[in-house]
Amino acid sequence: MGKRYELPALPYNYNALEPYISEQIMKLHHGKHHAAYVTGANAALEKLEKARKEGSPIDMRAVLRDYSFNFGGHVLHSMFWENMAAPGRGGGKPGGKIADKINADFGSLDTFKAQFSDAAKTVEGSGWALLLYDANIDQLVLTQVEKQNLMHLAGLPIILGLDVWEHAYYLQYWNDRGKYVEAWWNVLNWEDADKRLGKVQK
Repeated sequence: MGKRYELPALPYNYNALEPYISEQIMKLHHGKHHAAYVTGANAALEKLEKARKEGSPIDMRAVLRDYSFNFGGHVLHSMFWENMAAPGRGGGKPGGKIADKINADFGSLDTFKAQFSDAAKTVEGSGWALLLYDANIDQLVLTQVEKQNLMHLAGLPIILGLDVWEHAYYLQYWNDRGKYVEAWWNVLNWEDADKRLGKVQK
C-alpha cells in the first residue's frame, strides 16, 4: 500500500480570518469538507490498488470520477488555506513580482480585482475562480472551475484561487456570494501569491 493523502493543518487559527470569514465556517470547511475530500481520494486509491492486486473488475469510470473530484478538492483547498491570511497581514495591495505581473497583464490592480471578482461571482453552481500562470506566453490568466475536478487549463500552475461553493460562505453570507467575494479581498495573502508566481516564472 502506497502513501495516502493527509489533511494539512491550517497556517492560522480557525478564528484568524474573522470578521470576514467566521470561525464556524472555517471549522466546518476545513475539518469536515476538506477532510471528506482527503478520505474520498484515499478510498478511491484503495479501490484501484485492491483491483490491481486481486484482478477484480471495478466500475473504473465511477472510481476515477470519485478520485478526480476528491483529489481536486484536496489540492484546491490545500492551496486555498495558504492563499489567505489574517486581516492586517492579508488584504491591502500586493508587492513584488505579483504586483508587477498584475499591472503588466491586467493594466491595474483595480481591473484585476474587478475581473477576478466577476469570475468568482459568475461560476455556474459550485466551483472556483482561479488565477493561473502560463509560461508559454508569460501571462497570468483567469479561469473558472465548475465543481472541483481538476479541469483548469492543461495543468497550468495555480497562483491563487477562491472557493465559491456555498459551504464556503452560506453560514455567514447566506446566498449573497457577491458580498463574500468582496469580503475575501481583505484576507487575500498576496505574499503567498507572490511566492507561487516566483516559483513558476522562468
